[in-house]
Amino acid sequence: MYYLYLVKCSDATLYAGITIDLKRRINEHNGSPLGAKYTRGRRPVKLVFFKKYKNKSLATKAESKIKKLSRTEKLKLCIKKSL
Repeated sequence: MYYLYLVKCSDATLYAGITIDLKRRINEHNGSPLGAKYTRGRRPVKLVFFKKYKNKSLATKAESKIKKLSRTEKLKLCIKKSL
């Protein structure tokens, strides 16, 4: 099982990624040198969206699509998911 996730950084920017262990990955973004270079200087991050995929290929394709969305479109995804 793979997860596509979106986190909101302390500077209000958004970061998208994929992982097989969502909790571990968020912890890495918040307190480990293994977190993405982008998020290391923007801690803490908060998980605002995630979606499960059955394989890496599907998750990677979805990640590519989400990274092409505007900030407004990404935020709409987060709102839809929370309703």
